[in-house]
Amino acid sequence: MLPGNLRKFDLTGTGSCGSFNFRRTARAVTRFYDLAFQDCGIRSTQFTILVSIAKKQPTSIGVLADLLVIDRTTLTRSLRLLKKEGLVSVSERSTMRQRFLTLTPEGEQMLERSLPYWRKAQERFAEALGSDHWVSLRNDIEHLAHLVSSLEAPVKSL
Repeated sequence: MLPGNLRKFDLTGTGSCGSFNFRRTARAVTRFYDLAFQDCGIRSTQFTILVSIAKKQPTSIGVLADLLVIDRTTLTRSLRLLKKEGLVSVSERSTMRQRFLTLTPEGEQMLERSLPYWRKAQERFAEALGSDHWVSLRNDIEHLAHLVSSLEAPVKSL
């Protein structure tokens, strides 16, 4: 039975909400990797950004935002901190009004220092899930990310 004034809402099925379940899972996974990176002074979200830049550098903020499926404002806030810590270099705007990202030597050192922590955490993660299950789940997650991105047209109001 729901308490007091919540009884008037029909909350049937809300426990199976995709957003709720994926965000809860994402927070748990993020916490696991954050703990793994604790000794190197970086968070898993920062590691992800550094890896993404390293793979594509120089890369524009827009391309990185699309790759990470993150809005540019949120990414810009994260980049501001990475730049302040001396890990990322952000170019001046180019003729196409884009800014490009590269790792600084300090950023490369941070990535080199944090990779063994990531490898250990990733190994534990995959081992706990089972390697085959992880590969299958990762493929399903990738498919889901593309599918949901294609559904982003605003949901019409009732």
